[in-house]
Amino acid sequence: MKTESQVIFDRNVIEFVTVAAEFCGFLERAEGMKRDKFVDTSLKILPLLYLKASLLPECEMMSDEYPENYVTEETYEILRMNIASVLTEKDDYLEVFLPDMAYSDTPIKKCISEDLADIYQDMKDFIFIFQLGLNETMNDSLVICKENFGNIWGQKLVNTLRALHDVKYNTSPFEDEEKSEEEDDHEHCHCEDPDCDCGHEHHHHDHE
Repeated sequence: MKTESQVIFDRNVIEFVTVAAEFCGFLERAEGMKRDKFVDTSLKILPLLYLKASLLPECEMMSDEYPENYVTEETYEILRMNIASVLTEKDDYLEVFLPDMAYSDTPIKKCISEDLADIYQDMKDFIFIFQLGLNETMNDSLVICKENFGNIWGQKLVNTLRALHDVKYNTSPFEDEEKSEEEDDHEHCHCEDPDCDCGHEHHHHDHE
């Protein structure tokens, strides 16, 4: 059995670790974030995470034992709830690219927050092992992360990316109408009203 892994020092691995850590940090700071900012950042970091994962080199397990997990059920749930509170009614989406769809006549409802929390769990467990700095477990964690990318979280990432793209670019007619009403409120001011706070100067003519 090999005692050292040179794969973990590969440039593509280091770059993936960097992006994965940035992704985890971003989600950990999501609480209270504006939805537009959260969606915009997600749409930038998710494709980068996918790209870096697709460039990971081939690697083989060095031990028969799987590395320990870092993310607890409580940590997962808190993160998921924080993301859901940011996305509000935009969290749910209809998924059409799932194995279960072969047995279903209707689309299956999914949640962006749950997908992102699932991806976070894989990334955080991976980052946790790398931070310990043990060559063998780092190698094995990389093997598991790469396998899970192909079998599980890679597909979740692209599904979620489609849903987030929809949130950003496909607003409903009702939302457009709401925005128009808000703009109209500012445009149709009543400068003759002394209480108007539109920011325009008031010109009152006193009659003697």
